[in-house]
Amino acid sequence: MDGAIGSEEWPARSLLGLLSLPARRELLDLGTRARFEADAVLLREGMNDQHALLLLSGFAKVTATVENGESSLLAVRAAGDTVGEMALMTGAPRSATVTACGPLTARVLPSGALRQLLLRRPEISMTLTAVVADRLRWANRRRLDFRGYPAKVRLARLLVELAASYGSSGPGGVVIGCRLTQPELATLVGAAETTIHKVLRELREEGLLETGYRSTAIRDLPRLRRLADLAHEQP
Repeated sequence: MDGAIGSEEWPARSLLGLLSLPARRELLDLGTRARFEADAVLLREGMNDQHALLLLSGFAKVTATVENGESSLLAVRAAGDTVGEMALMTGAPRSATVTACGPLTARVLPSGALRQLLLRRPEISMTLTAVVADRLRWANRRRLDFRGYPAKVRLARLLVELAASYGSSGPGGVVIGCRLTQPELATLVGAAETTIHKVLRELREEGLLETGYRSTAIRDLPRLRRLADLAHEQP
């Protein structure tokens, strides 16, 4: 079996973090282990393969090609998450490309074996459905944020959500282990890259944020939550 199975080892909002211990064990026993280097393409948009991947370590970026041919960042996935389950569920070609942000490990889940497990284990099936629904709510919330908040608040809201899903506490604050580039942040919050450059500089000068190689540290999460208009919500 790969990795630790205790719930504390997986992000609480990930698939593995939400499953009971027996169900988690079954899912972790499925498929084969694979290692990917930084910038490796795990899944490619438009392909007809239908296996899924269960991330065990590291981070991956989900991107799709827009009408002008450029690549747009849709989401970030981390250990405990699945990628590629939509093609398995619908039988349609891949709707996005998944790329490793850095070295990562995953279980490669064959479509047939995963379907059988979902039928045999309603808990896993229902939890995976809930995770997919939560991702849809997240995408809808991003669209509403674009209309209701300025770029600085939208970026703060994104950073707070990434910290809640993928952050780990350290002496320097809450560290988000996936370093997103300024163009990628601009895509996620619907702002110009020059605007994001200015906002990031302001957040650093205000002591809220520190950026480094492949990581971002939130220095003062409560103050960032207030800036994000999220102080009233449960962390």
